Amino acid sequence: MSPSHHPQSESDLPERLLDLPSRSESGTLRPVTPSKNLPYSTGNAEMDQRIRELLRDWGVEGHSQDFFEMVVSVLKLAQQKPSTADLRLFNNSLKEMRYAHKIFTPFDDVKKVTVFGSARTYPTTAEYKAAHDFTELMTKNHFMTITGGGGGIMGAAQAGAGREHSFGLNIRLPFEQKPNPTIDGDPKLINFRYFFTRKLNFVRQTHAIALFPGGFGTMDEGFEALTLLQTGKGRLMPVVFIDAPGGNFWRTFEHYLREHLLRDGWISPWDFDLFKITDDVEDACHEIVHFYHNFHSYRFVGDLLVVRVLRALPEEALVSLKHDFADIIVPDGRVYMSEPHPVEANEPELAHLPRLCVDFDRISFGRFRKMVDRINEY
Repeated sequence: MSPSHHPQSESDLPERLLDLPSRSESGTLRPVTPSKNLPYSTGNAEMDQRIRELLRDWGVEGHSQDFFEMVVSVLKLAQQKPSTADLRLFNNSLKEMRYAHKIFTPFDDVKKVTVFGSARTYPTTAEYKAAHDFTELMTKNHFMTITGGGGGIMGAAQAGAGREHSFGLNIRLPFEQKPNPTIDGDPKLINFRYFFTRKLNFVRQTHAIALFPGGFGTMDEGFEALTLLQTGKGRLMPVVFIDAPGGNFWRTFEHYLREHLLRDGWISPWDFDLFKITDDVEDACHEIVHFYHNFHSYRFVGDLLVVRVLRALPEEALVSLKHDFADIIVPDGRVYMSEPHPVEANEPELAHLPRLCVDFDRISFGRFRKMVDRINEY
């Protein structure tokens, strides 16, 4: 039976897309019963076993199921008759993600700020100086800087941070964006073919985002970051729009958001709590550094929001949080301190941190951002 004869519903795909044969004792090929016990498999028990043996031979121990499913996805893809363009997309995307992971992993314990802004900003402008001074301050506060690796604001930010404290995520373009002198030739300069893998790393690898005035690319990056935070699809972090002293680029942007998106009901008032606008680089630096004063990180355990904090909150603070943020707590929900949840056992390095547990509605992430400010008062 060819794959085209199978039903096309998503529920059928994991077990039935592949009809790979097994071998009888004589060595002839014959159909086998799909391995029903796996959530995601080739649908062929012998092939599943061969994949697992290959992973064991390669020394894969941790997260073996994830690696198993990635190999299964490749085999399934081979049965779908992808075009050459499709194969290049899948192949190059995985290569880029793997290589970026290799470069960033040694610095996992170091906080980072991603800086966006125009490549066309001249060194003589106030915006250029602001970007330089901002990352210089962030470096003094033990943050590394991530930029697109080019000139303009990117070059200013890289120069302020210094080569040792910089990452450059360059994009290959027909007219070839040249890396700025600070990051050029550094092992932490990563060249991407695709914007989407590059943008993913901008957000995934950072702990804060700073935006200086820019064009379509800057606006795209800013709106995508806000969308990820607004919907909870990205990790909550401080986002700061920074203008030159006395500038109104971002205030004009905010006016547009309020006069059109907010007024017409396309965004909510609390979405404005997801970011800060300032023309003072010291204010911007404080906004980012203070975000991690007590707040450390968070994850969801089922529907429960588990916030890791550096210091446990007193009982009166818990009562205050439940009262002041009742609008984002589910009916009869609780706010309480706890030990690590059993499902967090895969992060032993965080086991010592107190947990603040909130029955959060998983909708109002702007209000959650305000809750983080309150947490950082302790």
